[in-house]
Amino acid sequence: MSFIRETKETENIDNLSFAQKQRLSFIDFSLMFKGSVNRKELTAKFEMGMANATRDLAVYKELAPNNIDFDQKERTYFQAKTFKPLFSYDARQTMAKLSNKISDGFDGVLEIPFPVDAPYQLNVPDIFIVAKIVQAILKQKPISIIYTSLSSGSKAREIVPHTIVDNGLRWHVRGFDRNSKSFRDFVLTRVTKVTIKADTPSAEENKLEDHQWMRMMPLQLVPHPNNVQHPTAIALDYGMTDGQLDITIRAAMAGYLLRRWNVDCTADAELVGAEYQLWLKNRKALFGAENLTIAPGYVPELEEL
Repeated sequence: MSFIRETKETENIDNLSFAQKQRLSFIDFSLMFKGSVNRKELTAKFEMGMANATRDLAVYKELAPNNIDFDQKERTYFQAKTFKPLFSYDARQTMAKLSNKISDGFDGVLEIPFPVDAPYQLNVPDIFIVAKIVQAILKQKPISIIYTSLSSGSKAREIVPHTIVDNGLRWHVRGFDRNSKSFRDFVLTRVTKVTIKADTPSAEENKLEDHQWMRMMPLQLVPHPNNVQHPTAIALDYGMTDGQLDITIRAAMAGYLLRRWNVDCTADAELVGAEYQLWLKNRKALFGAENLTIAPGYVPELEEL
């Protein structure tokens, strides 16, 4: 994270201590992704007194006067319509923080060039789009979005989001689609506009009614019996116990995992190739799960016999 103010405000920020910069970044992060912040949250996060929290909020308001509105009744600062983040957010780092429940908003500067690299990833979502969706989920509100799909192009949709998910390849938001009357996944990079709506979702739009999301499936993964010459190596890779990895995953996510790990889902481990190092031992556990067309070798018709 870096500071984006290039005026006298930057000089004021640079004169602050590291600890206070961290607290200001927490305020900024909370306003952007939650839409609000208050003294109680500051005191709980940083184990500080109310007076210090009041001072930090005052400093933030001085640096970014157009970012917050104070509600006297709720004793809470809310994101103003003119909000522009005081800090800039690296999209990849911020998405990683959100997925790991890290809300400090502050990235310490590491000057040591660690010899660690990662393969190229698909484009990450617009962090401001993500912020709006996160706010809607926390407030349990529906949203209107402009979404571009492969089948119908760009058009407006209304959805009730409940979770943002990393499926291992890209980020998507899962929620109730008011057009199809079903729970679906929407790729975040294909969302170009978000508007939070004021109405309250109906009972059928609640996350608890998303049966594919609520259903947990036990999967038993073992080294592929035909493609792997030394199964102990695979057992070490995946931390298996007695040559088997037992995991429990949401039905809505099963297809993504099986594709990402190239798990052979055929009945008799029939897929050939060095990329298939795992075999799903209990394939019948997949019965009833959706989006399994992407699971390697899975043929649902066999489960009906």
